[in-house]
Amino acid sequence: MRVRRLSRIVAGIKKILHATDFSKASTRALQEAIKLAQDHNAQLLAVHVIEPTPYVAGGEFGGAEIYTKLEEMATRNAESSMSKLMERLKKLKVKAESLLLRGSPHEQIVKAAKRKKADMIVIGTHGRTGLSKLFMGSVAGRVVSLSTCPVMTVRGR
Repeated sequence: MRVRRLSRIVAGIKKILHATDFSKASTRALQEAIKLAQDHNAQLLAVHVIEPTPYVAGGEFGGAEIYTKLEEMATRNAESSMSKLMERLKKLKVKAESLLLRGSPHEQIVKAAKRKKADMIVIGTHGRTGLSKLFMGSVAGRVVSLSTCPVMTVRGR
């Protein structure tokens, strides 16, 4: 039953949103997203969310300037990584678009999927358990619970 339902979902795929944090887990998920995009001649939308650097008021931590520099550095790193990812997709002849967003990753991923009318989301999971999962949470888990379209999670190694 599950296989039949999955193949019906996969058959209508025209736009795939791949959420990436540029980690190894995301790279594995990207491989699956590329394969799906190529198999279905679908567009791949690569999304990265830059989380705001928490600002702590007070002189002890260097003031607002250090947070501004951290934000700028995070943006430059994300732009560079996304540029490399898009070059890779271009070489593979995958129709692709990139989005760099700011905010809470799970919220922005789900909003982008709705706004861009994605047929499915492909996201990597780091496979955290126990206290690590409790404190750090699971972006993939939150995306699964909030998304209105199917979500494929790919576990990193």
